[in-house]
Amino acid sequence: MVCSTDYDRLLGEMDMIVTSTSGAGKKILDITRVKPGCVITDVARPLDLPPGEVAKRPDVLVIESGEIELPTKVKGMKSIGLPPNVVYACLAETIVLALEGRFEVFTIGRDTEWEKVKEIYKLGLRHGMKLSAISGVNGVYTDEQIAAVVERAKAALQTWKNGDVIDATADAVAAPAKKAARKTAAKKSATKTASVKKVAAKKVTAKAAATKQAAPAKKAAPAKTGAAAKAAPSTGKTPRAKAQAAANSEAAATSKPAATRRTAAKQAPAGKTSAKKTAAKTASPKKTTA
Repeated sequence: MVCSTDYDRLLGEMDMIVTSTSGAGKKILDITRVKPGCVITDVARPLDLPPGEVAKRPDVLVIESGEIELPTKVKGMKSIGLPPNVVYACLAETIVLALEGRFEVFTIGRDTEWEKVKEIYKLGLRHGMKLSAISGVNGVYTDEQIAAVVERAKAALQTWKNGDVIDATADAVAAPAKKAARKTAAKKSATKTASVKKVAAKKVTAKAAATKQAAPAKKAAPAKTGAAAKAAPSTGKTPRAKAQAAANSEAAATSKPAATRRTAAKQAPAGKTSAKKTAAKTASPKKTTA
C-alpha cells in the first residue's frame, strides 16, 4: 500500500486506487496515466472523478463506493440521486447509531480510526444493511459491462508501458477528423484519377480522329491507280472473252506443228523440181554441142 500526496508518478504502478477527498471541483488524479485494468474506488462526495474523466478510460473500472442498501422501504425521503432504498454510507451510519441509541460523535473528519470502521460495519449488518450493487457514474454495473472492461484492459496491456497516456475521448474526438482527412484524401485521389482518365480519353479520341482523317487518303491512293489503269490501253475484253481467247490460243498452239509440216511438205517438191530443171538445162547445152 502506498499513501502519497504526490501520486501522479505512481499511478502506472497501481492495480487499485481508493480516493477519498474533500477537493470538490479540483482535479485529484490524472486518470489517463492509470494502468489498464486498475480498479478505482471513488469514496468522495462530490466525486473525485466526474463522468467526463471516467469516460476517458473504458479499460479502467471506476466504482462509486460508500453506498448502502437499506433493509426496508424508505418513506418520505427525497431523491439524493441514488437508486431506491440506497443511501450514502455517512447517512447509513447515522441511521445505525440512532437504531443503537448511541447519540455520539462516531466518525467525523479526517481522523477516522480503523476499529470504528469495522465496528460500524458490523452494526449495520446487525440491522440488515448491506453494501449496494457495484455502480459507477452511469449506474449499476452489470456482469457483462465488467467483463467488457476486463477485455479492454487485457487488450490495452499488450502495448501499454508505464508512463503511457491513454485518453479514449481524445481518440474519439480525433477519429472524425482523421476520418474526414482520409475521406478528403480519397476524394482528391479519385479526382486525380478521373482527370488522368479524362486526359487519356481525349488522347484516344484525338488519335481516333487522326486515324479517321488518314483513312480517306489511303482510299484515294487506289483511286489514282485505278485512274492510271483506266488511262492505259484497255483490251475491252470481258472475263468470258478472255477465257475464249485463251482457249483459241491453246488450240492454235496445238495445230501449229501440223501446219508447219504441211508447209514444209509443199515446199519440198518445189525445191526438187527446180533442181531437176536446173540439171536439165545444164545437160541440154552439152547435147547440142555434141
